[in-house]
Amino acid sequence: MDVDADSAKVTFPPPFIFLGFLLIGLAVDYVLPWTLGLSVMTRAALAVPLFAGGAMLVLAAHGLFVRAGTEVKPWKTASAIVDTGVYAYSRNPMYIGMSLIYAGLAVVFASVGALLLLAIVIGIIRTQVIAREEAYLEGKLGDAYLAYKARVRRWL
Repeated sequence: MDVDADSAKVTFPPPFIFLGFLLIGLAVDYVLPWTLGLSVMTRAALAVPLFAGGAMLVLAAHGLFVRAGTEVKPWKTASAIVDTGVYAYSRNPMYIGMSLIYAGLAVVFASVGALLLLAIVIGIIRTQVIAREEAYLEGKLGDAYLAYKARVRRWL
């Protein structure tokens, strides 16, 4: 991965963090004899809206970055603040969407391990990705980004 000098310097793609921990959670479930204990129909009823809602959120957020002409990858140079659409309500809708997708998949697989690890994933995203992005954007975009931060919550 080619990290731009002018970037948040996130060196590991966030979707892979989610995927890696999901796989670890599934492996934990294989070793430990636990399960969610929900029927397939109940799991589907829970998982479909989580997954679909998360996917729609990620796609909407990504589309706004494309329309604004700025880079979506946190290891590339950002050129604008995206503060419309879903970004008017959350500064991190892509990470919320990825968390929902993760939760939906964990429910589909009845994975207690993956669900428990989601808190750790969110902690890693918060400290290793979002913190770097925010520091970078404050330095690069200054008062405009600080005003956006004051106006819009980090999560919801």
